[in-house]
Amino acid sequence: MSDHSATAHDHHGHGHGHDDHDDGAAHSTFGGYMTGFVLAVILTVIPFWLVMGKVFESSSTTALILLGLGAIQIVVHMIYFLHMNAKSEGGWNMLALIFTIVLVVITLAGSLWVMYHMNVNMMPHMNMHDMQTS
Repeated sequence: MSDHSATAHDHHGHGHGHDDHDDGAAHSTFGGYMTGFVLAVILTVIPFWLVMGKVFESSSTTALILLGLGAIQIVVHMIYFLHMNAKSEGGWNMLALIFTIVLVVITLAGSLWVMYHMNVNMMPHMNMHDMQTS
C-alpha cells in the first residue's frame, strides 16, 4: 500500500471526514469564550448587587429584574458555551429548546393556577371578629 493510498484512505476512510460537512454550529474561539465568560460574570454581579444593596424597596420589582437577568444569562450560556443557534443540528436544537420552554411555561402556569384556586376555594373567608365572638 503506497503513501498516497494510505493518506486517501485516512482522509476519506468512512465517508465522513471533518471537512465534508458543516453542521451549522458556531465554532467558538478563545475570544468567544471570554466574551461569554465576561457577560456571565456581569449578569451574576448585577443581581448580587441589587439584592445586597437593597436597590429597590419593593421585593417584587427586585424579583422581576432578577428573573429577567436570569433569562438573559441562560441565553448567553446557550449561545457562547453550548453553541446553540437556529442552524445547529439542522434546526433540531432550536426546536427542542422551544418545546422545552413551552412545557416549562405550561407546567409553571398550571401549577400556579391550581395553587391559587385551591387557596381561594378551600380557605374560608373568616372574619377575626367572628372568631372572637364564637
